[in-house]
Amino acid sequence: MAARELKEFTLEEVAQHNKPGDLWVVIDSKVYDLTQFKDLHPGGIAVLIDKGVAGKVATDAFYGLHRHEVLERPQYKRLQIGTIKAQKSVIFGRKIGELSQVPYAEPTWLSPGYHSPYYSDNHRQFQKAVRLFVDEVVYPDAQLREEDGKRPSQVVFDKMADMNLHAMRLGPGKHLKGRVLMGGIVKPEEFDYFHGLIITQELVRCSARGYGDGMLSGNVIGLPPVLNFGSPELQARIVPDILAGKKFICLAVSEAVAGSDVMGLQTTAVLSEDGKEWIINGTKKWITNGTFADYFTVACRTDDGLTVILVERGPGIETRQIKTSYSTSAGTAYITFDNVRVPTSNTLGEVGGGSFVILSNFNHERWSVCCSSTSAQRMMIEECLKWATQRKAFGKPLISQPVIRAKIAAMIARTESMQSWLESITYQMTHMTYKQQSQKLAGPIAFLKSYSTRCAQDTARDAVQVFGGRGITKTGMGKFVERYYRTVTFDSLLGGAEDVLADLGVRQAIRAMPKNAKL
Repeated sequence: MAARELKEFTLEEVAQHNKPGDLWVVIDSKVYDLTQFKDLHPGGIAVLIDKGVAGKVATDAFYGLHRHEVLERPQYKRLQIGTIKAQKSVIFGRKIGELSQVPYAEPTWLSPGYHSPYYSDNHRQFQKAVRLFVDEVVYPDAQLREEDGKRPSQVVFDKMADMNLHAMRLGPGKHLKGRVLMGGIVKPEEFDYFHGLIITQELVRCSARGYGDGMLSGNVIGLPPVLNFGSPELQARIVPDILAGKKFICLAVSEAVAGSDVMGLQTTAVLSEDGKEWIINGTKKWITNGTFADYFTVACRTDDGLTVILVERGPGIETRQIKTSYSTSAGTAYITFDNVRVPTSNTLGEVGGGSFVILSNFNHERWSVCCSSTSAQRMMIEECLKWATQRKAFGKPLISQPVIRAKIAAMIARTESMQSWLESITYQMTHMTYKQQSQKLAGPIAFLKSYSTRCAQDTARDAVQVFGGRGITKTGMGKFVERYYRTVTFDSLLGGAEDVLADLGVRQAIRAMPKNAKL
Protein backbone atom coordinates (compact mmCIF):
# COMPACT_ATOMS: atom_id res chain seq x y z
CA MET A 1 0.00 0.00 0.00
CA ALA A 2 1.37 3.41 -0.99
CA ALA A 3 2.18 5.84 1.81
CA ARG A 4 -0.54 8.44 2.42
CA GLU A 5 0.46 11.93 1.29
CA LEU A 6 0.70 14.41 4.15
CA LYS A 7 -0.64 17.93 3.57
CA GLU A 8 0.60 21.24 4.92
CA PHE A 9 -1.62 23.44 7.10
CA THR A 10 -1.38 26.76 8.87
CA LEU A 11 -2.08 27.06 12.58
CA GLU A 12 -5.15 29.12 11.70
CA GLU A 13 -6.52 26.28 9.58
CA VAL A 14 -5.97 23.77 12.38
CA ALA A 15 -7.70 26.07 14.88
CA GLN A 16 -10.97 25.70 12.97
CA HIS A 17 -11.09 21.98 13.84
CA ASN A 18 -11.77 22.30 17.55
CA LYS A 19 -15.03 20.44 18.15
CA PRO A 20 -15.78 16.84 19.18
CA GLY A 21 -17.07 16.07 15.68
CA ASP A 22 -14.09 17.71 14.00
CA LEU A 23 -11.01 17.48 16.20
CA TRP A 24 -7.42 18.22 15.20
CA VAL A 25 -4.32 18.87 17.31
CA VAL A 26 -0.70 19.80 16.65
CA ILE A 27 2.13 17.91 18.32
CA ASP A 28 5.67 18.96 17.46
CA SER A 29 4.59 20.58 14.17
CA LYS A 30 2.67 17.44 13.12
CA VAL A 31 -1.10 17.64 12.60
CA TYR A 32 -3.26 14.79 13.90
CA ASP A 33 -6.94 14.18 13.21
CA LEU A 34 -8.43 12.75 16.41
CA THR A 35 -12.09 12.91 15.38
CA GLN A 36 -12.56 9.16 15.12
CA PHE A 37 -9.98 8.36 17.80
CA LYS A 38 -11.42 10.49 20.60
CA ASP A 39 -13.86 7.82 21.74
CA LEU A 40 -11.03 5.30 21.92
CA HIS A 41 -8.63 7.54 23.82
CA PRO A 42 -7.53 5.63 26.97
CA GLY A 43 -7.55 8.89 28.95
CA GLY A 44 -11.11 9.80 27.99
CA ILE A 45 -12.61 12.46 25.73
CA ALA A 46 -12.44 15.42 28.11
CA VAL A 47 -8.68 15.88 27.85
CA LEU A 48 -8.89 16.04 24.04
CA ILE A 49 -11.71 18.59 23.80
CA ASP A 50 -10.14 20.84 26.42
CA LYS A 51 -9.85 24.45 25.16
CA GLY A 52 -6.08 24.28 25.47
CA VAL A 53 -5.86 21.17 23.30
CA ALA A 54 -8.58 21.02 20.63
CA GLY A 55 -7.39 22.83 17.49
CA LYS A 56 -4.26 23.99 19.31
CA VAL A 57 -0.56 23.23 19.62
CA ALA A 58 -0.72 20.49 22.25
CA THR A 59 2.95 19.54 22.37
CA ASP A 60 3.46 20.38 26.05
CA ALA A 61 0.18 18.78 27.04
CA PHE A 62 1.05 15.58 25.17
CA TYR A 63 4.56 15.21 26.54
CA GLY A 64 3.30 15.91 30.02
CA LEU A 65 1.32 12.68 29.80
CA HIS A 66 2.95 10.41 27.23
CA ARG A 67 6.32 9.05 26.14
CA HIS A 68 7.40 9.86 22.59
CA GLU A 69 7.20 6.19 21.63
CA VAL A 70 3.39 6.45 21.67
CA LEU A 71 3.49 8.57 18.50
CA GLU A 72 5.64 5.94 16.80
CA ARG A 73 3.13 3.13 17.24
CA PRO A 74 1.37 2.28 13.95
CA GLN A 75 -2.15 2.76 15.33
CA TYR A 76 -1.34 6.33 16.35
CA LYS A 77 1.08 7.19 13.59
CA ARG A 78 -1.72 6.78 11.05
CA LEU A 79 -3.65 9.58 12.74
CA GLN A 80 -1.18 12.14 11.33
CA ILE A 81 -2.69 13.98 8.37
CA GLY A 82 -0.10 16.66 7.78
CA THR A 83 2.41 19.18 9.09
CA ILE A 84 2.48 22.89 9.87
CA LYS A 85 3.79 25.09 7.07
CA ALA A 86 7.36 26.36 7.47
CA GLN A 87 7.88 24.31 10.65
CA LYS A 88 9.90 21.18 11.30
CA SER A 89 9.66 18.56 14.01
CA VAL A 90 12.39 18.88 16.60
CA ILE A 91 11.53 15.98 18.93
CA PHE A 92 12.76 12.51 18.11
CA GLY A 93 12.64 9.15 19.84
CA ARG A 94 15.45 6.65 20.37
CA LYS A 95 18.00 6.93 17.59
CA ILE A 96 19.23 3.45 16.85
CA GLY A 97 22.92 3.04 17.60
CA GLU A 98 23.54 6.65 18.61
CA LEU A 99 24.77 8.18 21.84
CA SER A 100 22.36 10.07 24.07
CA GLN A 101 22.79 13.84 24.12
CA VAL A 102 21.36 14.11 27.64
CA PRO A 103 24.07 15.20 30.12
CA TYR A 104 25.48 12.32 32.20
CA ALA A 105 23.40 9.76 30.31
CA GLU A 106 26.68 8.41 28.93
CA PRO A 107 29.96 7.80 30.78
CA THR A 108 32.52 10.58 30.50
CA TRP A 109 34.68 8.72 28.01
CA LEU A 110 31.78 8.74 25.53
CA SER A 111 30.92 12.40 26.08
CA PRO A 112 32.09 14.87 23.39
CA GLY A 113 35.15 16.87 24.38
CA TYR A 114 36.21 14.59 27.24
CA HIS A 115 39.18 12.24 27.45
CA SER A 116 40.10 9.01 29.20
CA PRO A 117 43.38 7.14 29.75
CA TYR A 118 41.58 3.78 29.73
CA TYR A 119 39.88 3.54 26.34
CA SER A 120 41.54 3.21 22.93
CA ASP A 121 40.12 3.95 19.50
CA ASN A 122 39.37 0.24 19.27
CA HIS A 123 37.23 0.42 22.41
CA ARG A 124 35.29 3.29 20.85
CA GLN A 125 34.76 1.42 17.60
CA PHE A 126 33.74 -1.65 19.57
CA GLN A 127 31.23 0.35 21.65
CA LYS A 128 29.55 1.70 18.53
CA ALA A 129 29.10 -1.79 17.14
CA VAL A 130 27.74 -3.20 20.40
CA ARG A 131 25.36 -0.24 20.87
CA LEU A 132 23.96 -0.77 17.37
CA PHE A 133 23.60 -4.52 17.93
CA VAL A 134 21.79 -4.07 21.25
CA ASP A 135 19.45 -1.40 19.85
CA GLU A 136 18.55 -3.40 16.76
CA VAL A 137 18.54 -6.98 18.04
CA VAL A 138 18.23 -7.07 21.82
CA TYR A 139 16.12 -4.05 22.84
CA PRO A 140 12.91 -4.97 20.97
CA ASP A 141 12.98 -8.53 22.31
CA ALA A 142 13.75 -7.27 25.82
CA GLN A 143 10.60 -5.14 25.97
CA LEU A 144 8.41 -8.06 24.88
CA ARG A 145 9.95 -10.76 27.04
CA GLU A 146 10.22 -8.60 30.17
CA GLU A 147 6.44 -8.30 30.10
CA ASP A 148 5.36 -11.78 28.96
CA GLY A 149 7.96 -13.53 31.12
CA LYS A 150 9.17 -15.89 28.42
CA ARG A 151 12.81 -16.80 27.97
CA PRO A 152 14.77 -14.45 25.68
CA SER A 153 14.22 -15.44 22.07
CA GLN A 154 16.52 -18.03 20.56
CA VAL A 155 17.07 -15.82 17.52
CA VAL A 156 18.71 -13.27 19.82
CA PHE A 157 20.99 -15.94 21.30
CA ASP A 158 21.89 -17.06 17.79
CA LYS A 159 22.76 -13.56 16.62
CA MET A 160 24.82 -13.00 19.75
CA ALA A 161 26.68 -16.21 18.98
CA ASP A 162 27.37 -14.98 15.44
CA MET A 163 29.20 -12.03 17.01
CA ASN A 164 30.76 -14.31 19.68
CA LEU A 165 29.19 -12.18 22.40
CA HIS A 166 28.58 -15.22 24.62
CA ALA A 167 32.29 -15.92 24.61
CA MET A 168 33.31 -12.30 25.13
CA ARG A 169 31.05 -11.89 28.16
CA LEU A 170 33.30 -14.35 30.00
CA GLY A 171 36.23 -11.95 29.73
CA PRO A 172 39.65 -12.37 28.12
CA GLY A 173 41.10 -15.86 27.83
CA LYS A 174 41.97 -18.85 25.73
CA HIS A 175 38.28 -19.50 25.01
CA LEU A 176 38.44 -16.57 22.54
CA LYS A 177 41.30 -18.00 20.51
CA GLY A 178 40.45 -18.40 16.84
CA ARG A 179 37.11 -16.58 17.14
CA VAL A 180 35.99 -13.59 15.09
CA LEU A 181 34.87 -11.04 17.65
CA MET A 182 32.15 -8.55 16.80
CA GLY A 183 32.69 -9.00 13.08
CA GLY A 184 36.47 -8.72 13.44
CA ILE A 185 36.57 -5.34 15.19
CA VAL A 186 38.79 -6.65 17.97
CA LYS A 187 41.33 -9.48 17.84
CA PRO A 188 41.01 -12.22 20.47
CA GLU A 189 44.46 -11.44 21.89
CA GLU A 190 43.59 -7.73 22.19
CA PHE A 191 40.23 -8.22 23.90
CA ASP A 192 40.42 -6.93 27.48
CA TYR A 193 38.18 -6.27 30.47
CA PHE A 194 37.25 -2.83 29.16
CA HIS A 195 35.70 -4.53 26.14
CA GLY A 196 33.80 -6.71 28.61
CA LEU A 197 32.71 -3.67 30.60
CA ILE A 198 31.35 -2.12 27.40
CA ILE A 199 29.30 -5.22 26.57
CA THR A 200 27.74 -5.41 30.03
CA GLN A 201 26.92 -1.71 30.23
CA GLU A 202 25.39 -1.66 26.76
CA LEU A 203 23.16 -4.68 27.42
CA VAL A 204 21.80 -2.98 30.55
CA ARG A 205 20.47 -0.11 28.45
CA CYS A 206 17.47 -2.28 27.60
CA SER A 207 16.12 -1.33 31.07
CA ALA A 208 14.72 -4.83 31.55
CA ARG A 209 16.31 -6.34 34.66
CA GLY A 210 14.71 -9.78 34.55
CA TYR A 211 15.36 -10.14 30.84
CA GLY A 212 18.94 -9.01 31.45
CA ASP A 213 19.56 -12.01 33.68
CA GLY A 214 17.67 -14.20 31.24
CA MET A 215 20.26 -13.14 28.65
CA LEU A 216 22.35 -16.07 29.84
CA SER A 217 23.80 -14.59 33.00
CA GLY A 218 23.99 -18.23 33.99
CA ASN A 219 26.68 -18.69 31.34
CA VAL A 220 28.68 -15.77 32.69
CA ILE A 221 28.85 -17.23 36.21
CA GLY A 222 28.38 -20.94 35.54
CA LEU A 223 30.85 -21.57 32.72
CA PRO A 224 34.10 -20.04 34.13
CA PRO A 225 34.56 -22.89 36.66
CA VAL A 226 34.40 -25.31 33.73
CA LEU A 227 36.91 -23.28 31.73
CA ASN A 228 39.27 -22.83 34.67
CA PHE A 229 38.94 -26.16 36.48
CA GLY A 230 37.30 -28.66 34.12
CA SER A 231 39.21 -31.41 32.31
CA PRO A 232 40.10 -30.83 28.63
CA GLU A 233 37.70 -33.64 27.67
CA LEU A 234 34.82 -32.05 29.59
CA GLN A 235 35.51 -28.64 28.09
CA ALA A 236 35.67 -30.04 24.56
CA ARG A 237 32.33 -31.77 25.05
CA ILE A 238 30.18 -28.95 26.46
CA VAL A 239 31.83 -25.54 25.92
CA PRO A 240 31.33 -25.21 22.12
CA ASP A 241 27.54 -25.61 22.28
CA ILE A 242 27.27 -23.21 25.21
CA LEU A 243 29.28 -20.49 23.48
CA ALA A 244 27.18 -21.09 20.35
CA GLY A 245 24.01 -20.38 22.33
CA LYS A 246 22.67 -23.87 21.67
CA LYS A 247 23.04 -25.15 25.23
CA PHE A 248 22.77 -23.29 28.54
CA ILE A 249 24.48 -23.54 31.91
CA CYS A 250 23.84 -22.07 35.35
CA LEU A 251 25.66 -21.75 38.66
CA ALA A 252 23.89 -23.66 41.44
CA VAL A 253 25.32 -22.64 44.81
CA SER A 254 22.60 -20.93 46.89
CA GLU A 255 20.20 -22.98 48.97
CA ALA A 256 17.15 -22.18 51.07
CA VAL A 257 19.30 -22.76 54.18
CA ALA A 258 22.50 -21.19 52.84
CA GLY A 259 22.70 -18.02 50.77
CA SER A 260 25.83 -16.00 51.47
CA ASP A 261 26.89 -18.76 53.91
CA VAL A 262 28.57 -20.94 51.29
CA MET A 263 30.16 -23.15 53.94
CA GLY A 264 26.66 -24.02 55.21
CA LEU A 265 25.57 -25.82 52.04
CA GLN A 266 23.71 -29.08 52.58
CA THR A 267 23.52 -30.59 49.09
CA THR A 268 25.63 -33.76 49.24
CA ALA A 269 27.71 -35.74 46.77
CA VAL A 270 28.68 -39.27 47.77
CA LEU A 271 30.91 -41.59 45.76
CA SER A 272 29.33 -44.73 44.34
CA GLU A 273 30.66 -48.10 45.50
CA ASP A 274 32.89 -48.42 42.45
CA GLY A 275 34.14 -44.84 42.88
CA LYS A 276 33.24 -43.90 39.30
CA GLU A 277 30.23 -41.70 40.00
CA TRP A 278 28.99 -39.03 42.36
CA ILE A 279 25.49 -39.52 43.75
CA ILE A 280 24.00 -36.07 44.42
CA ASN A 281 21.07 -35.25 46.69
CA GLY A 282 19.76 -31.88 47.81
CA THR A 283 18.18 -28.67 46.65
CA LYS A 284 19.23 -25.30 45.25
CA LYS A 285 17.21 -22.08 45.27
CA TRP A 286 17.17 -18.76 43.39
CA ILE A 287 19.24 -20.20 40.55
CA THR A 288 19.34 -17.82 37.59
CA ASN A 289 18.56 -19.54 34.24
CA GLY A 290 17.91 -22.76 36.12
CA THR A 291 14.53 -23.39 34.48
CA PHE A 292 16.04 -23.75 31.03
CA ALA A 293 19.63 -24.78 31.81
CA ASP A 294 21.11 -27.92 30.26
CA TYR A 295 24.05 -27.97 32.67
CA PHE A 296 24.42 -27.07 36.34
CA THR A 297 27.67 -26.08 38.03
CA VAL A 298 26.80 -27.43 41.48
CA ALA A 299 28.50 -26.83 44.83
CA CYS A 300 28.19 -29.97 46.95
CA ARG A 301 29.30 -31.14 50.36
CA THR A 302 31.57 -34.20 50.20
CA ASP A 303 33.58 -36.13 52.80
CA ASP A 304 36.58 -33.90 52.10
CA GLY A 305 34.71 -30.56 52.21
CA LEU A 306 33.07 -28.62 49.41
CA THR A 307 33.39 -29.95 45.88
CA VAL A 308 32.09 -28.39 42.65
CA ILE A 309 30.64 -30.77 40.07
CA LEU A 310 29.28 -30.20 36.57
CA VAL A 311 25.86 -31.87 36.39
CA GLU A 312 23.99 -32.49 33.14
CA ARG A 313 20.20 -32.29 33.09
CA GLY A 314 18.77 -35.79 33.29
CA PRO A 315 16.97 -38.29 35.55
CA GLY A 316 16.56 -37.14 39.15
CA ILE A 317 16.74 -33.42 38.36
CA GLU A 318 13.66 -31.24 38.61
CA THR A 319 13.53 -27.46 38.10
CA ARG A 320 10.60 -25.24 39.06
CA GLN A 321 10.07 -21.56 38.34
CA ILE A 322 10.36 -19.19 41.29
CA LYS A 323 8.33 -16.01 40.92
CA THR A 324 10.33 -13.05 42.17
CA SER A 325 9.86 -9.29 41.87
CA TYR A 326 11.47 -9.24 38.43
CA SER A 327 10.42 -10.95 35.21
CA THR A 328 10.26 -14.74 34.95
CA SER A 329 12.26 -14.21 31.77
CA ALA A 330 15.30 -14.73 34.02
CA GLY A 331 14.35 -18.36 34.54
CA THR A 332 14.94 -18.25 38.31
CA ALA A 333 14.63 -21.80 39.59
CA TYR A 334 14.24 -24.08 42.58
CA ILE A 335 16.17 -27.25 41.79
CA THR A 336 15.98 -30.68 43.36
CA PHE A 337 18.59 -33.41 42.95
CA ASP A 338 17.34 -36.89 43.85
CA ASN A 339 20.03 -39.58 43.57
CA VAL A 340 21.49 -37.91 40.51
CA ARG A 341 24.45 -39.92 39.21
CA VAL A 342 27.32 -37.96 37.68
CA PRO A 343 30.70 -39.27 36.40
CA THR A 344 33.59 -38.27 38.68
CA SER A 345 35.27 -36.91 35.54
CA ASN A 346 32.81 -34.00 35.83
CA THR A 347 34.51 -32.80 39.02
CA LEU A 348 35.73 -29.22 38.70
CA GLY A 349 39.02 -28.70 40.51
CA GLU A 350 40.17 -30.83 43.41
CA VAL A 351 37.85 -32.95 45.52
CA GLY A 352 37.32 -30.86 48.65
CA GLY A 353 38.70 -27.81 46.88
CA GLY A 354 35.32 -26.35 46.02
CA SER A 355 35.77 -23.28 48.20
CA PHE A 356 38.61 -22.05 46.00
CA VAL A 357 36.62 -22.76 42.82
CA ILE A 358 33.59 -20.85 44.14
CA LEU A 359 35.46 -17.91 45.63
CA SER A 360 37.71 -17.41 42.59
CA ASN A 361 34.57 -17.21 40.48
CA PHE A 362 32.99 -14.48 42.61
CA ASN A 363 35.31 -11.66 41.55
CA HIS A 364 34.19 -11.60 37.92
CA GLU A 365 30.54 -12.06 38.87
CA ARG A 366 30.64 -9.15 41.33
CA TRP A 367 32.56 -6.96 38.91
CA SER A 368 29.87 -7.66 36.28
CA VAL A 369 27.19 -6.58 38.76
CA CYS A 370 29.10 -3.32 39.32
CA CYS A 371 29.18 -2.72 35.55
CA SER A 372 25.44 -3.34 35.33
CA SER A 373 24.50 -1.27 38.36
CA THR A 374 26.44 1.77 37.20
CA SER A 375 24.91 1.68 33.72
CA ALA A 376 21.39 1.21 35.08
CA GLN A 377 21.77 4.25 37.31
CA ARG A 378 22.76 6.32 34.29
CA MET A 379 19.50 5.30 32.68
CA MET A 380 17.67 6.67 35.70
CA ILE A 381 19.56 9.96 35.41
CA GLU A 382 18.49 10.25 31.78
CA GLU A 383 14.87 9.43 32.57
CA CYS A 384 14.75 11.94 35.42
CA LEU A 385 16.41 14.76 33.49
CA LYS A 386 14.03 14.29 30.57
CA TRP A 387 10.98 14.17 32.80
CA ALA A 388 11.99 17.06 35.04
CA THR A 389 12.50 19.36 32.05
CA GLN A 390 9.25 18.48 30.26
CA ARG A 391 6.92 18.11 33.23
CA LYS A 392 5.12 21.28 34.36
CA ALA A 393 4.19 21.65 38.05
CA PHE A 394 2.96 24.74 39.87
CA GLY A 395 3.04 26.56 36.55
CA LYS A 396 6.71 25.94 35.74
CA PRO A 397 9.06 23.08 34.79
CA LEU A 398 9.64 20.51 37.51
CA ILE A 399 13.40 21.06 37.23
CA SER A 400 12.90 24.59 38.60
CA GLN A 401 12.23 23.06 42.02
CA PRO A 402 15.45 23.05 44.13
CA VAL A 403 14.52 19.76 45.80
CA ILE A 404 14.30 18.04 42.41
CA ARG A 405 17.66 19.43 41.33
CA ALA A 406 19.17 18.21 44.61
CA LYS A 407 17.93 14.66 44.01
CA ILE A 408 19.30 14.61 40.48
CA ALA A 409 22.60 16.08 41.68
CA ALA A 410 22.94 13.22 44.16
CA MET A 411 22.19 10.66 41.43
CA ILE A 412 24.87 12.11 39.18
CA ALA A 413 27.49 12.32 41.95
CA ARG A 414 26.93 8.71 42.98
CA THR A 415 27.04 7.39 39.43
CA GLU A 416 30.15 9.29 38.42
CA SER A 417 31.99 8.09 41.53
CA MET A 418 31.00 4.49 40.79
CA GLN A 419 32.12 4.72 37.17
CA SER A 420 35.51 6.13 38.17
CA TRP A 421 36.07 3.44 40.80
CA LEU A 422 34.90 0.75 38.38
CA GLU A 423 37.29 1.87 35.66
CA SER A 424 40.17 2.00 38.14
CA ILE A 425 39.53 -1.61 39.21
CA THR A 426 39.02 -2.70 35.60
CA TYR A 427 42.42 -1.21 34.73
CA GLN A 428 43.99 -3.32 37.48
CA MET A 429 42.24 -6.41 36.10
CA THR A 430 43.79 -5.83 32.67
CA HIS A 431 47.26 -5.90 34.27
CA MET A 432 46.81 -8.88 36.60
CA THR A 433 46.64 -12.61 36.14
CA TYR A 434 43.54 -14.50 37.27
CA LYS A 435 45.40 -15.57 40.41
CA GLN A 436 46.59 -12.05 41.16
CA GLN A 437 43.05 -10.75 40.79
CA SER A 438 41.88 -13.29 43.36
CA GLN A 439 44.59 -12.19 45.78
CA LYS A 440 44.52 -8.42 45.24
CA LEU A 441 41.05 -7.45 44.07
CA ALA A 442 38.62 -9.52 46.12
CA GLY A 443 38.41 -6.74 48.72
CA PRO A 444 38.16 -3.74 46.37
CA ILE A 445 35.55 -5.46 44.16
CA ALA A 446 33.54 -6.43 47.24
CA PHE A 447 33.62 -2.82 48.44
CA LEU A 448 32.62 -1.49 45.03
CA LYS A 449 29.69 -3.90 44.70
CA SER A 450 28.45 -3.03 48.19
CA TYR A 451 28.79 0.68 47.46
CA SER A 452 27.22 0.44 43.99
CA THR A 453 24.13 -1.41 45.11
CA ARG A 454 23.60 0.88 48.11
CA CYS A 455 23.81 3.85 45.74
CA ALA A 456 21.41 2.11 43.38
CA GLN A 457 18.72 1.90 46.05
CA ASP A 458 19.15 5.59 46.85
CA THR A 459 18.88 6.40 43.15
CA ALA A 460 15.77 4.25 42.75
CA ARG A 461 14.08 5.98 45.66
CA ASP A 462 14.99 9.44 44.37
CA ALA A 463 13.80 8.59 40.85
CA VAL A 464 10.40 7.57 42.16
CA GLN A 465 10.14 10.85 44.06
CA VAL A 466 10.96 12.77 40.87
CA PHE A 467 8.31 10.87 38.88
CA GLY A 468 5.73 10.75 41.65
CA GLY A 469 2.84 8.35 41.02
CA ARG A 470 4.18 7.59 37.56
CA GLY A 471 7.26 6.08 39.19
CA ILE A 472 5.18 3.27 40.67
CA THR A 473 3.06 2.67 37.56
CA LYS A 474 4.05 -0.22 35.29
CA THR A 475 3.08 1.56 32.07
CA GLY A 476 3.45 5.05 30.67
CA MET A 477 5.90 7.79 31.50
CA GLY A 478 7.51 6.14 34.49
CA LYS A 479 7.56 2.51 33.38
CA PHE A 480 11.35 2.22 33.39
CA VAL A 481 11.57 3.90 36.79
CA GLU A 482 8.95 1.49 38.16
CA ARG A 483 10.87 -1.49 36.78
CA TYR A 484 14.09 -0.22 38.27
CA TYR A 485 12.60 0.50 41.68
CA ARG A 486 10.92 -2.92 41.79
CA THR A 487 14.05 -4.86 40.84
CA VAL A 488 16.96 -2.76 42.17
CA THR A 489 17.55 -4.95 45.22
CA PHE A 490 18.54 -7.95 43.07
CA ASP A 491 22.00 -6.54 42.55
CA SER A 492 22.37 -6.02 46.30
CA LEU A 493 21.87 -9.76 46.86
CA LEU A 494 23.20 -11.62 43.83
CA GLY A 495 26.86 -12.52 44.19
CA GLY A 496 26.83 -11.72 47.90
CA ALA A 497 24.75 -9.45 50.12
CA GLU A 498 25.88 -5.86 50.68
CA ASP A 499 26.76 -6.23 54.35
CA VAL A 500 28.59 -9.51 53.81
CA LEU A 501 30.71 -7.96 51.04
CA ALA A 502 31.48 -4.83 53.02
CA ASP A 503 32.67 -7.04 55.86
CA LEU A 504 34.72 -9.13 53.41
CA GLY A 505 36.48 -5.99 52.20
CA VAL A 506 37.42 -4.99 55.74
CA ARG A 507 38.61 -8.50 56.59
CA GLN A 508 40.79 -8.48 53.48
CA ALA A 509 42.25 -5.17 54.58
CA ILE A 510 42.93 -6.43 58.10
CA ARG A 511 44.70 -9.45 56.66
CA ALA A 512 47.13 -7.11 54.89
CA MET A 513 47.75 -4.94 57.98
CA PRO A 514 51.47 -4.79 58.88
CA LYS A 515 52.06 -6.10 62.40
CA ASN A 516 54.23 -3.09 63.28
CA ALA A 517 51.58 -0.51 62.34
CA LYS A 518 50.82 1.39 65.55
CA LEU A 519 49.57 4.86 66.42
